[in-house]
Amino acid sequence: MKTPSLPLRLTFSALLAGALFLPATVAGAQERPSSLAALGDPPNPPDNPTTPEKVELGKLLFFDGRLSGNGAMPCSACHLPDAGWDFPEKISLGYPGTTHWRNSQTIINSAYYGKLFWAGSSKSLEGQARSAARGGVAGNGEDDMMEAKLAFVPEYRKRFKQVFGDTWPNVRHAYMAIAAFERTLVQKDTPFDNYMRGDDNALNASQKRGLDLFTGKANCVQCHSGALLTNEKYYNLGVPPYDGWETDALAQITFRFEIYAKGVSQEKYRKLKDDPGLYFRTKLEQDMGKFRVPSLRYTKYTAPYMHNGMLATLADVVDFYNAGGGTNDFAANKTDLIKPLNLADQEKADLVAFLESLSGERITMEEPELPPSEPLPAPTN
Repeated sequence: MKTPSLPLRLTFSALLAGALFLPATVAGAQERPSSLAALGDPPNPPDNPTTPEKVELGKLLFFDGRLSGNGAMPCSACHLPDAGWDFPEKISLGYPGTTHWRNSQTIINSAYYGKLFWAGSSKSLEGQARSAARGGVAGNGEDDMMEAKLAFVPEYRKRFKQVFGDTWPNVRHAYMAIAAFERTLVQKDTPFDNYMRGDDNALNASQKRGLDLFTGKANCVQCHSGALLTNEKYYNLGVPPYDGWETDALAQITFRFEIYAKGVSQEKYRKLKDDPGLYFRTKLEQDMGKFRVPSLRYTKYTAPYMHNGMLATLADVVDFYNAGGGTNDFAANKTDLIKPLNLADQEKADLVAFLESLSGERITMEEPELPPSEPLPAPTN
């Protein structure tokens, strides 16, 4: 049957509505900011390709305290699935006898970072896993001892051989497996992502106004850009020092340990009362108090905020920026990008609403049953 031809004359209103040529959602589509983007698939590094077997091994190891000094400080001790895959206090949990000295960041979407930790000290999830397992106030483990603990687990011997070809579990392969597991912990179906992919109804009116503020008057996008909503650069925002250092004796001695371990002059060791941040890596005075810009994704579930958890809610974060940042011990290095925003109450509420659209449903996970240790088999000769 011949398809009927369209009328030669079309009304101007019909063309505007796109009723004949374009879906209504496209004809009425709102402009998306070019400085932001929906999140794509996580990387799959050629030197550590993701496989189901490797991910499953990494999941077990993520929850296994045998990858620590005392056998009880797994990755999940500081990255709790039910608490945003981070630690729900200002400062993260520390190895027994210590406390930590920085806020724990979520593992969700960490696959996309090129710089891990607040001062960018690791460039990959593999390196991050190793640093955390070995860190003095984190896992406090030694590679040879952790490797030996894994060797006492028949199930691990079997899995490491299957995944990596190891005769005995290799601890560096353990970090690779954990990284492979963490690369599966992504969220790319948030209301914001759906909106950026063309669904005009994915954001409500308040969230859309917040997006306009984010890319306009508030200019958050100058640092929180791209699909991950971070430029991964370093800034001093004037975040006030962690207040626990004033009264918590354990926090005080942990802070002194970190200052000493990371290397400062005798004068700085005696006088520093705040976290120098990037300075520890560069030893440049202009980097005092600078920290890497974090992603804003999944932040609905990751309070408190900033490198030391000194801002309790997303509303507090917006108030902090609205005031032009704060004041800390490294005021000379405070970035001039932050200026008072003069946002009205409704504008602040809209900005918070948009920030919440960067998170989807909460991601949770049951802890797996860990395989038992057993005596090593007797030599066959």
